[in-house]
Amino acid sequence: MEQHHHKIHYVELAAHDLEATKAFFSKAFGWGFQAYGPDYVGLKNVGLDGGFYRKNLKSNADAGGALVILYSSDLEATQREVEGAGGQIKLAIFPFPGGRRFHFLEPSGNEFAVWTDKDE
Repeated sequence: MEQHHHKIHYVELAAHDLEATKAFFSKAFGWGFQAYGPDYVGLKNVGLDGGFYRKNLKSNADAGGALVILYSSDLEATQREVEGAGGQIKLAIFPFPGGRRFHFLEPSGNEFAVWTDKDE
């Protein structure tokens, strides 16, 4: 267990609409969830342990919230999947040192980003 000492282990995010948030991430990214009562769902097999808890709050990078960034090997296809699942694009695809990315809001209003190191 020592290899886990002082490493990020778990991330929790607020979501005012757990059902819509679960449906969005299931459709856009294929994420799985484990319900722990009516007000909490844990993430299953998404690369990092964590969950969403029911609360009328949201994380936004402009307000100083942590920004969770996902990786994609096909950024344009992922943006289409996010939009098709009901996500709102906050920042369209843009270049930055090391790659390209876009930001989106999921149904509960939390901001996420997706990046790639692949050229267009």
